Amino acid sequence: MKQCTYRILLTPEDGGGFSVTVPALPGCFTEGETVEEAIEMAKEALSAYIESLEEDGESIPDDSKNLEYSLTLAT
Repeated sequence: MKQCTYRILLTPEDGGGFSVTVPALPGCFTEGETVEEAIEMAKEALSAYIESLEEDGESIPDDSKNLEYSLTLAT
């Protein structure tokens, strides 16, 4: 089994909880009430998404070579 790395983005929601997106996998979205739950839900969503790609014979993206920085700008 090949290992792939994915960046996930957790966004706090106004009503509580977190939404989760996976930038490398368009449309891969989930949510959870806590950070821990959101991460667990992301693992499940990733697995289902990748399984779907495999069933369709599509290539599996891998985020492991991407670099990420956060910049803060004074406005």
